[in-house]
Amino acid sequence: MRPNSLFGAVVATAATALLCPAVPPAAARSASADDTACTATAGPYQRQLEKHLGRPVADCRAVRSFQTAHDRPHADGRAGLGTYRTVLVVEATPDPNAAGHCPVESTRVTCVDMDRQRLWVQKGKGVVFGPAPIRTGRDAQETRPGWHSIYWRNRDQVSTTYDNAPMPYAQFFDGGQALHGHPGDLYDGGGSAGCVNLTVDDASALWDLLAVDDRVYIWGVKPGTAD
Repeated sequence: MRPNSLFGAVVATAATALLCPAVPPAAARSASADDTACTATAGPYQRQLEKHLGRPVADCRAVRSFQTAHDRPHADGRAGLGTYRTVLVVEATPDPNAAGHCPVESTRVTCVDMDRQRLWVQKGKGVVFGPAPIRTGRDAQETRPGWHSIYWRNRDQVSTTYDNAPMPYAQFFDGGQALHGHPGDLYDGGGSAGCVNLTVDDASALWDLLAVDDRVYIWGVKPGTAD
């Protein structure tokens, strides 16, 4: 290489280094993210988080780690309602029907536990989906309990009553009440208008599993609503 070419290559390399600084190793980036200050105050479900995590004190970072591990949309380190509902689902996972509230049938049954705001599907004593967090009807618009059957499904449903609100993967089981996805945070309001809301991902998985005439069994009372 001629001297002037060598000089040009050195200059070009230096310029590139300035324009494209080296990316730190993944381990260094992770350590930096883990060390990010966490300053959220204790939430209303702090004691429940501490009990679940087996700690006398669950600091902000411990709560945030739990939220991150379970894909909470706002991993802020505060023990709020959504995080507490996630704890209930995690704790129920080994045997969601341990209390025996959902009837055991030879065919698929979608079990909707309004007391603890979770849903699963079982066939016989086997769980084939869930448990998953849900949001049922608010006060005066409660989800109707009892036996139901899915009678109509629409993947791209929008509400004709509530300003064309999206209801992806809607599976109707009683009048205007349906199992469907709720874009955004399940806990961004006091409850649904009677439907059983799931995350969009869970609603999609449930859509792939269920069919018209599948049975749905609903019981309990959503916390914060009248009996």
